[in-house]
Amino acid sequence: MNAHPLVFSLAAATLCLTAAIPAADQPRAGEFRLSGPYTKDNLTIYLVHGNDRIKGVTYLTLQEALAQKKVIVHETGDVNQLAIENVSGDTVYVQSGDIVKGGQQDRTIASDFICPPHSGKMPINAFCVEHGRWTARGGESAGLFGSSENSVAGKDLKLAAVYKSDQGAVWQQVAANQDKLSDKLKVTVNDPQSATSFQLALENKKLQEAMDGYVKELTEIVEGKPDTIGYAFALNGKVNSADVYASHELFRKLWPKLLKSASVEAIAENQQGIKFDPAKPQAVQACVEDAEKGKAAESTRDVTPRVSVKTRETRENVLLETTDRQQPGAWVHRSYITKDQPSEPGTEAQPARGGGLEEQQPQAPNPPAR
Repeated sequence: MNAHPLVFSLAAATLCLTAAIPAADQPRAGEFRLSGPYTKDNLTIYLVHGNDRIKGVTYLTLQEALAQKKVIVHETGDVNQLAIENVSGDTVYVQSGDIVKGGQQDRTIASDFICPPHSGKMPINAFCVEHGRWTARGGESAGLFGSSENSVAGKDLKLAAVYKSDQGAVWQQVAANQDKLSDKLKVTVNDPQSATSFQLALENKKLQEAMDGYVKELTEIVEGKPDTIGYAFALNGKVNSADVYASHELFRKLWPKLLKSASVEAIAENQQGIKFDPAKPQAVQACVEDAEKGKAAESTRDVTPRVSVKTRETRENVLLETTDRQQPGAWVHRSYITKDQPSEPGTEAQPARGGGLEEQQPQAPNPPAR
C-alpha cells in the first residue's frame, strides 16, 4: 500500500494539519503526519505518526487488566454506574466505549478513566447496551463483569454514549445497529439468549467472519511503524472519526479493538455495488481543524481528581480530550467524531454532563426501564 504523508503540528492544545512532506522524511519535533490511505472495501484508514508525549509510563488496557485479573468491575444495581477496583500495582487505562460483559446487563463505559494501583472501589459511569435483562445470564456472574473484548461501533452510538450522555439514545442506536448488521449480513445478529445485547450481537458467527475480512487486510498496517500514535478512518468516502494517543505503546495495545469497531461499522454502512474514492487526507485535515475551532462550546469536566475531559464542539465535529494530571501538560487521548447532520446555529447539542465527581456518588439500585 502506498503512503501519502501529510504533516500536522501540535502547538499547545491545537492540532492542525499543515503541509505535505516526503515519506522518507522524519517528523520534526512537535510535528505529526498522516500516512495512507489503507483501504479495504468501503473502509479507509490513515495512520497518525508522531513522537510520544508521555514517556516512562505504561498503562494496562481494561481488556488486559480483566484478562489478567488485575482489575474487578463490579455491578452496583445502578444502570448508569459501576464500580471498578484495581487490585494490582499497575495503572489501568479504561477507554470510553469499552464494553464490559456480564453483570445484570452489559454496559459501555461513558468516559475515559484511569484506575490507579490498589485503587479500592471507584465509581465509574456507564451506559447499558442490553435493554431489559436484569438477572445473571447463563454461567456469568450477576455481580461482576468478566471481559472487555469489544467497544461500541457506530458513530451515532458513540455520540449517544460518550458525548450526549443519553441512555435512551444508546438503546435506540444499539437496536438500529443490530438492524443494519442483520440487513447487510442477511442473518439476524440478535442472540436468542439476549436479543438486545450489543455484545452478543458482536459475537455473531457471520459478523465475525465478515469482520475478519477487514481485520486480516488491515491489522498489519501498523507493523514496522514505531511512531504510530493513532488513526483516522472514513466510510464510503466520508471521514468518520479519529483517535490519537499520547504514546505508541498505548495505541498499539488498543489498535485491535479500534480496528474491530471500525470494521463492524464498515459492515453496517456498506453499500453493495457502489464504489467510493478513498477520503483524501485534506478531508481529515478539515475535520480536525474544524473541531479545534469549537472554543465557543468548550467545557472541561473532572472524571476523577486525576482525570479530566475537555469537550469542544462545532456544528459538524466533536473533540474529546482526556488529560492525566499526573502527566503535566500532556493529554492521553484525543477523540474526534464527525456529526452527520449539522444543527442549526445556536442549537448545538450540549456536551455530556455525566462523569463529574459530584455525580459519581453511590446510588440506590435503579433497574432499567423496560
